[in-house]
Amino acid sequence: MTRQQRALRTRHALITSAATVFDRDGYSTASLTAISSLAGVSNGALHFHFANKAALADAVQHSAARRLDTLVHTHRERAGNALQLLVNTSHDLARTLAADVVLRAGFELSRSRTPAPAGPGLHQQWHAWVGAALTRAAHQGVLGEVAPEAVASFVVAATTGFEVLGTRDPQWLSHTTLTRFWQLLLPRLAAAPALTGLTAAGTRPH
Repeated sequence: MTRQQRALRTRHALITSAATVFDRDGYSTASLTAISSLAGVSNGALHFHFANKAALADAVQHSAARRLDTLVHTHRERAGNALQLLVNTSHDLARTLAADVVLRAGFELSRSRTPAPAGPGLHQQWHAWVGAALTRAAHQGVLGEVAPEAVASFVVAATTGFEVLGTRDPQWLSHTTLTRFWQLLLPRLAAAPALTGLTAAGTRPH
């Protein structure tokens, strides 16, 4: 293994370990010693890659933002009903939050870290995608007489609320919870002719 490959592997291990410790202990109380120990490296190796805890948190958030971008782009590139794609993507996001500590920690850091880093956080990133999906649904004629921007705020508030509650009880991020949410919401959102073609449980494997 080359020196560059070893450095990349160490950096990746430190980001994953930092996300795990931030997720477990919270950013304010997380220690660099705990992060380096979990990654299996010395404190000196940690400081070679990251100057301080804030730099590590930035790296976790950047990695989480890339993962969220990959998740939503997977759906954005698919043709079809934008309202169903929103349902499918919300299910994928919940599954990924339950399984991926980096994405989970990125959402938590973007919400609770003080001072907040410059630039949009993951909640704003998710809000922008949801808003774009709903606007597209309106153009497709599958959205009822509701304003996309108002619905986007509600969907983001609900789904990120599930994310917060899911840190203590994984059931909030379950397929059943998301399905029930969409079963209640879709009749309020969808144009009547489109409603029968929508699946609250999502149309992707779960």
